[in-house]
Amino acid sequence: MAPPKKTFVVTPKDARLRVLKIFPVLKKTYPDATIALNWDNPWNLLVAVILSAQCTDVRVNLVTQDLFKKYKSPADYLSVPQEELEQDIRSTGFYRNKARNIRGAARKIIDDYGGQVPRTMEELLTLPGAGRKTANCILGNAFGIPGIPCDTHVIRLSRRLGLSKHRDPVKLEFDLMEIVPKEQYGGWTMFSHILIWHGRTICKARKPDCPACPIAAHCPSANRPELW
Repeated sequence: MAPPKKTFVVTPKDARLRVLKIFPVLKKTYPDATIALNWDNPWNLLVAVILSAQCTDVRVNLVTQDLFKKYKSPADYLSVPQEELEQDIRSTGFYRNKARNIRGAARKIIDDYGGQVPRTMEELLTLPGAGRKTANCILGNAFGIPGIPCDTHVIRLSRRLGLSKHRDPVKLEFDLMEIVPKEQYGGWTMFSHILIWHGRTICKARKPDCPACPIAAHCPSANRPELW
C-alpha cells in the first residue's frame, strides 16, 4: 500500500496569511465565478443541488431544463407518483433516493416552513437530502448568507495549498471559516466558487497545470508531482 501523501499544513495564522495572498489573485482570475447549476429561485436551487450528488453539473442542467418547466413549486413534486418523478430525473443517477429526498424536502417545506425554503443552517439541515454542503450552497447563492460548501475541488485544493489537513468536508469547512475572510473579496461563498473553478480549469486532480497557475508561488505543492 502506498504511503499517504504529505499535506503541507501551516499554523492557522500562516494559513490565513496565505489565503489573503491567493484570494485576491484568484478573484481577479475568475471574476465571474459562480455556481455552475442553473436555477431561478431557492427551491429550484435546492432541487438542482440534490440532483448534483454523484452527477455532473452539465447533466443536471440538462435534466432541470425540462424539470423546472413541469414542476413549478414544492407542491407540484407531490402531485405526481414517486415513480413518475424518478423517471424524470433518472439520468442523474441514484434517482430513487433523489426523488425520495426531493419529495421529502417538499413535504417538510410545505408543512413546517410555509412553502418557503428556510434561511438558516439549522432549518435547512432538517430537510431530507440536505447536509452542510447543500445548506451552505443554498445560503450563499440563494440568500447571500456567507457559507463555504466543501466539494471535492475545495477539499483537494485546500490540502494542496496547506490550508487544512482534513478530507472530511465538515472539519474542512470549520477550518476554512477560521482563515478565510467572511465578506472581503466576496467572502466565504466566493472563495468556494473560485476554488472549484480553479480546480476544474488548472489545478486538476491528476495533472495540475502548475506553470499556468497564478498562485503557484504560494502553493507548497506546485511542481511536485509526488504530492498530487
